[in-house]
Amino acid sequence: MQRFQQQLGPGRAPGERSVDVTLLGPLVWSPMWLSLGLALTAHAPLAAAQQQPLAADCLAQADDAARLACYDRLHRRGQAPQRPGGAPGPVSAPVRSSALPELAAPAATVSAPAPAPAPAATGRGTLLSQRWDLDGQSARLFAPRAYQPVYILPATWTDRVNRRPASPAPDHSVLDALELKAVEVKYQLSLKAKFGEQLLGTSASLWGGYTQSSRWQVYNGAASRPFRETNYEPELILVLPMRASLLGWDLRMGSVALTHQSNGRSLPLSRSWNRVIASLAAERGPWLAEFSAWKRVRENPEDDDNPDIQNYIGRGELRIGRYWGDNAVSVQLRHSLRGGQAARGSAQLDWVFPISGALHGYFQLFSGYGESLVDYNQRQNKLGLGVTIAGWR
Repeated sequence: MQRFQQQLGPGRAPGERSVDVTLLGPLVWSPMWLSLGLALTAHAPLAAAQQQPLAADCLAQADDAARLACYDRLHRRGQAPQRPGGAPGPVSAPVRSSALPELAAPAATVSAPAPAPAPAATGRGTLLSQRWDLDGQSARLFAPRAYQPVYILPATWTDRVNRRPASPAPDHSVLDALELKAVEVKYQLSLKAKFGEQLLGTSASLWGGYTQSSRWQVYNGAASRPFRETNYEPELILVLPMRASLLGWDLRMGSVALTHQSNGRSLPLSRSWNRVIASLAAERGPWLAEFSAWKRVRENPEDDDNPDIQNYIGRGELRIGRYWGDNAVSVQLRHSLRGGQAARGSAQLDWVFPISGALHGYFQLFSGYGESLVDYNQRQNKLGLGVTIAGWR
């Protein structure tokens, strides 16, 4: 009796009629009231108007299954309609739940379910996270993705054409001036892919990268429109995700790369070198910064195309970028890390701006040494304008 008092008392829903079970004792055991209750169940309209005798009638059932069936009849519930294949169909609500494994659980009026809490926003992550899959969620192994910016600049102009490329290495200097124009096309293709992850039980991942940039004398019909210079740069990169604060910046990753760069030319235009590059990358809101320093892998003097290349292209690099919407501006600074007359390097400004859909405009301004390998010791100012579709963010 105490169990059902808990069911019909404190467990009722707001606004639901309650039945005091202590007052139902005489009703349950009185033959007169029991007969009246059974008679009332045959008249649905009267039963709906007089619920207390029907509740007492169901309460009087000693068998659990019979009592449950009585409550079903009391609330006019049939079996759930069957869907094709035997699956139960939807049950009308609100109703009193009867699909309970046992009657010891308190009965409650079923109401509309409360809205589920909205899931936490899961953005695509930060720029560095997207680029290098630092959270280990987005990059499939061996699936190519954009690496360095992919662009084409139909018009680039230089203030100093390098018609006699030269290097201190023997037989690496052009004697007769090349027939070149100051205006040419420049384009760059660049891809990378993840080769391995969670190396040696850590969060480190291994990537491979490839970048190719070409300078094409397409407007030089007199010289048969040659490709003046193409640089090929394959890389193997070990990436380690990081979480640290540095001067207000969020330090997100460190990396070590083994890089080869060459122009695939024969003498006297052959240029190449190998480097080990260590980098740290951080971000702060829409800002991104990456500092790199490298050490050249020494070659035999007879195989070295450009023994002094670090004194011009540099030994370190700082890149800073600012991103907003479909716009981006980045600055790349390189330096030889030497003083006096040996203090050389370069600066490059890249600006990306929206045009239509995935197509973006691309403006590039370069000043200094090393715009290409064959020009590594040629100081020049160069600007170009074109479009990009990938890899700029």
